[in-house]
Amino acid sequence: MKKILFVMPSLDSGGAEKSLVNLLNIIDYKKYDIDLLLLKQEGLFLNQIPKEVNLLPLTDSLQYAYKINKSMFNSFSGMKLGMLRVMSTFVCKLFYKKNARQQRWIKYYKQHLPNLEGKYDVAIGFLEGDASYYVIDKVNALKKILWIHNDFNEIKKNEDAGIYEKYFQKANNVVSISDKCVQILKQNYPHMQDKFLCLPNLTSSNLVEKMAEEYEVTEFDKNKFNILSIGRLTKQKGYDIAINALKILKEECSDVHWWIIGAGELEDQLKKQVKDNELEKYITFLGLKANPYPYIKNCDLLVQSSRWEGKSVVLDEAKILATPILATNYSTIKDQLTDKMEGLIVDMTPNAIAEGIKLLMHDWVLHKKIQCYLEQHSYGNEEEIKKYYMIFEN
Repeated sequence: MKKILFVMPSLDSGGAEKSLVNLLNIIDYKKYDIDLLLLKQEGLFLNQIPKEVNLLPLTDSLQYAYKINKSMFNSFSGMKLGMLRVMSTFVCKLFYKKNARQQRWIKYYKQHLPNLEGKYDVAIGFLEGDASYYVIDKVNALKKILWIHNDFNEIKKNEDAGIYEKYFQKANNVVSISDKCVQILKQNYPHMQDKFLCLPNLTSSNLVEKMAEEYEVTEFDKNKFNILSIGRLTKQKGYDIAINALKILKEECSDVHWWIIGAGELEDQLKKQVKDNELEKYITFLGLKANPYPYIKNCDLLVQSSRWEGKSVVLDEAKILATPILATNYSTIKDQLTDKMEGLIVDMTPNAIAEGIKLLMHDWVLHKKIQCYLEQHSYGNEEEIKKYYMIFEN
């Protein structure tokens, strides 16, 4: 039985985190012995880890490197590592504004964090950044695989592509989640084309459909057109664009309400934008939901206003539940959504989003056509696990 390690920053809300949980719930534990190392043992999806997975306990060094708490003052080593985190983060943000996290790893964490005990057949850094650096620098494994969950052209705007190149060179494979994402990686690193592979996020249609029936959504007003968006409240997700679209929309369509599931660094800023535009009656922030599927199933439209994505888990889940979709035309969207069949793809502007929503609100023939198309197609891809096994074995 092969021993496999997955490393992840946390299981906080997000597509990569959900993708990992889905994978762990599909994998065959008769074939593989799975360890999971979370750099922070927290997150919305912690209780969805299968019992067969061995969640590795955090050493003091990892615990205090990624999260400061009172217990660090109980030992000298704890205080030392807590201070290392504070000082290294401050110094790197001061001197390396573009790639502070990368520099923190290279100049501090790589030097001070001990190697992980044990030996693995396969070690996987399931998210770009520290999880991948940790696998390359701190894990003893026969094979090392790194995952990129986003459009790399967007990643390199804020991080050093040269540092990624050094880590990619040390990996056996670098996996991304759509053909377009892999193409972008190959364009950036043409001398490493053979390393890059596409493995899709795994989604179980049976599980999604089952969880969509677990509770009743009481918030939705059936007399209104209920729009839903799901994702971290960050610049990437384009909620500021969505709010501006709602400002346009409500002038003509007062019977609309927008619901947002998620949390993140821009929450206060987005709520202020809502208040400044007097939209409080038209939009509700629902916070985090471990199971958002009843909301997806019962809304009239799922809107994704993202500036960029790799391959969205939420869109796959919406398609399984036959919920019409409106998405912005970020670079990888056509890998995942067929325009006017599975939903609408619109320009990344408030006006275009508002016009697209109005079209689906008022043209119920088109709305029903999209819904019927989704109902007639199968979108679960559990069988793709075989591709993962091939990577683990070869």
